[in-house]
This record gives sequence, C-alpha cells and structure tokens, in this order.
Amino acid sequence: MELGELVGRRPFPAAGLLIGLTRRCPLSCAHCSTGSSPATREEPDAELLARFVGSFTRENRPDVVMLTGGEPLLLPALVTELSARARAAGSRTALLSGMFFARSRRIPAAVARAIEGVDHFSASLDAPHEREVSRAEVFRAVHRIRATGTAVSFHLTGRGADDPYLADITRAVDEEFDGRVPSLVNEVRPFGRAASWASATRTAPDPDSASPCAMAAWPVVAFDGTVLACCNQDTVDLRPAPAHLRLGHIGTDDWAAVRRRAQESPVLRMLRTVGPAHLAARAGSPSRGLSYCDGCRSLGSGGRVAAEAESVASGVRGALLDLASAHRGAADGPVGVVRRHGCAAYAPLVLARHTSGEGSR
Repeated sequence: MELGELVGRRPFPAAGLLIGLTRRCPLSCAHCSTGSSPATREEPDAELLARFVGSFTRENRPDVVMLTGGEPLLLPALVTELSARARAAGSRTALLSGMFFARSRRIPAAVARAIEGVDHFSASLDAPHEREVSRAEVFRAVHRIRATGTAVSFHLTGRGADDPYLADITRAVDEEFDGRVPSLVNEVRPFGRAASWASATRTAPDPDSASPCAMAAWPVVAFDGTVLACCNQDTVDLRPAPAHLRLGHIGTDDWAAVRRRAQESPVLRMLRTVGPAHLAARAGSPSRGLSYCDGCRSLGSGGRVAAEAESVASGVRGALLDLASAHRGAADGPVGVVRRHGCAAYAPLVLARHTSGEGSR
C-alpha cells in the first residue's frame, strides 16, 4: 500500500482507524505533539486492543489501520499481533516510527518482524529527530526495509513552506532514493512540547463559510482506550473529551459500534460537511474568536447545535451529504488532501516521482 493510496482514503468516514499504542518513546524531540518521552508509560491495555481489532469482520472493517505512538515499535509483538488480526479481516496496516532502532547497525529481529507484518512503513524525520538519530542512519534503515518489499515513505515536519530544513531534507530524500520514495510533509503544530513555541497555522474560521473537517473522519484510539472522532492532540489528551467527539471505549465497544457512531452522528456529519464554526452559527451560538479546533470542542452535544445537526444531517439525507463531502475532499486525489491539511508547497511529494516494482506490497 503506497502513501498516496493511504492519504487518499483520509476524507472518507471510518475508512481508517488510528491507534496510539503507547506514549513511551526513546526520543525526547522538542516538537513532539504527543509529549511522548522515555519515562512515559501511558498506553491502552494490549488485550483490549487485540480484542477490539479482532472484532473486525470481512463485511465490517476499516480499510486502513494506522499504528502510531509514542513509538509503536517499542511493542513489536503487539504490532505483529494487531497487524495479523487486522489483515485477517481484510484491513491493511501502516506504521509510523521515530526510527530509534536505526542507531543500531542491524534492525533488531523483533522489530524487523513487526515491520514486515505491515503493509506500509513510514519513517518520521525532521530537525529534532536528527539530533537523536542521524539522517544517514535513518536512510540506511529505510533502504533495508524497502528491500524486503514493504512500501515505505517519509513523514517530514518543518516550520512551513519557507523552512530551509524542509527544502534540504526533501532534496536529500529525493536524491537518496531516486524519487522512488514519497513523503508526507506537515508543519509543526502548537501541541505537546511544541505548544510553548510553535505558531498556530490555522486562523479562526469564518462562520459564514463552510470549512469542512476531514480530521473527524477516522476514529482514534487514545492512550486510555477511549475512542474519539478526532485526531487533534488536545482532544486525544484532555479529559473529559467532548461528548460529540467521543465514540466509545475499547473495553466496552467493538468496531461495529464505533463505526456506526462515527458514520451516523448528525453532529459529526455536519463537522465533515460544513465545519464547526458554520454549524455553531447555523444553530445561533457562534463561537467567536476561537480557533478552528477549540470552536469544535466547545460545541457540546446538546441543545441548539444538536437540534440543528439533527434537522439537516440525520437519516439518508445526512448520509448523502456526508458522502458528497468526502468525495469533494478526495476529488483532487492525495495531493489535494495534503494541500488542505499538510504543507501545501510540498503536497506533490505524497506521490513518488518515479515508480518501480519494489516496495509495493
């Protein structure tokens, strides 16, 4: 599964599932959105995770399961088990790693088995990561992973389109891999350890205009086992989670229940169709001055907002609106998705410049 295919499914409700396996990480990068560290031990119960993924069926499953952290490869046996369970139901799996293991000359056997068990492997690389794991070490490990037939990509992060680091690293990846390895390029967001120094990249939305949120499409398993409708880090981390963004818990709910709530909630359908500010304005309770995501979290699930969403987006009509919005979001392909939600200047890199038969599993 190549990066472009994965990203292209992002606008479709419940087409994917994000699982944070742990907040533990051997690295302590200054920009980490999750605040992961070597000392952190917060993570979902492994048995509950396995049971939740085991509830997938051929008829009812996400297309893609994305395993992340923290550092998911600190739990290689769990990665292997979850990947096997997901693939048995027909889901494909992807994993994002900070590449701590690349500091060794050889990839540890358990880590190698875990990587070989997923359909896509993405290496996170940016200036803070390079202070802990060198670029040369990461490139060497990615060459070895790619040689096994696993599709690979880079997840690159910088301070924006004018960041000289992004210009340098994207050029280096292109030269090292002859344009055959794609990259998803994002901008540092003010969450986690970056909250004190990173600038917000999205201004407060215009309540008179529709501004759909594709990030409310894929459910997220947070580090306490709560399943959320949004991958915004404050939503993932802060408790209590807003009721309209809470889809359940892996200890009490299976995938079928989570998927149904994600797809059928009128409030979530409106978020994906017109966005939180426009929904609040329609309901007569505009959230003036708040950021896009803060405005969403402040909506609440009762009263006028819920009534407005129910009147517009319930039943078959709401399902059609939701589907139409997803198709609009995907109309320009994965490059269009990254232009809207990543670093637009580097969006074309989500597709490899050259292709080959290698790394296409």
